[in-house]
Amino acid sequence: MLVTWRRSSLFFASNTKFSVSVTALVKWHETGIHALLARLKMSSPAYLKLLTNTGTVVHTDEGQSIPIWELAVPPSDDACLKDWATRFRQNYCLDSDIDALRDGTGLTRSQYLLDFAFPDGKVAPGPSIRAGDFAELLISDYIEHVLGYWVPRGKYSEKESRNESAKGVDILGFKVVSSGKADPNDELLTYEVKAQLSETASNAKLQEAIDHSHKDYLRAAISLNATKRRFIKGKDDEKIGLIARFQNKDDRPFIYKSGAAAMLSTAAFDEAKLKSSTIVNHVNLKNLQLIVIKGSGLMALAHAIYKRAADEA
Repeated sequence: MLVTWRRSSLFFASNTKFSVSVTALVKWHETGIHALLARLKMSSPAYLKLLTNTGTVVHTDEGQSIPIWELAVPPSDDACLKDWATRFRQNYCLDSDIDALRDGTGLTRSQYLLDFAFPDGKVAPGPSIRAGDFAELLISDYIEHVLGYWVPRGKYSEKESRNESAKGVDILGFKVVSSGKADPNDELLTYEVKAQLSETASNAKLQEAIDHSHKDYLRAAISLNATKRRFIKGKDDEKIGLIARFQNKDDRPFIYKSGAAAMLSTAAFDEAKLKSSTIVNHVNLKNLQLIVIKGSGLMALAHAIYKRAADEA
């Protein structure tokens, strides 16, 4: 059974008609979003030990703080890499789906993932898409396991072409205050992520992420709807209800936060360019957070995770 009505706004869109499953709304109230989020959050992955806060904070010319984190490259025999590769693979193709998807192709699991699911490791624009996806997925883990938001997954498996970026807001994060009801202090976080993992000079990736984050205010409604559609296909009523809670800010107020992140190689890390980053034109500058993750050998690490994810499927 479906209930259909017209809202004055769908988050930031206007005059939009949509439907929500009655079952989803009932489960939302019965179980409470807070309890649902607790169940959805995966245990903190062991590989996050590699991501550390350096304690350094770069201040922009406008006074904005940019905390600097560092991602270490582990030895190839580090036990955390197996778990990382397993979790990484699920973003593109669930292990339970691989055999059905490769059926009829004559490909092994590894070949299927490398040829149909993962961005190409050598032919452009594949390597740059790999870098971007790798950065987005690590920042997703940071948002979920360090900042404490729930981050829905699955959009990478819906790419029409493996060598393109997923459309819409890079990362959505949800945080709620109370069980069973919408609270004005519930939070929706949208994050934009840009990466330069190759050892080349900086291209002001943080500024690019800030500029793209500014646009999230308008495209968040579309990304929320796309996320809900994935859960509708999976008949996941609880998650449908959770997304619905954040689709109408007028009737069910919440705090909207924004974020911009850059993942940079050692050569691309340029403190002077970070200091010149500007947020004055950002629509949500009072609720904007910034972060930079730096490291050496990051592109090689990304390729190694993709290879291990394929080989161990």
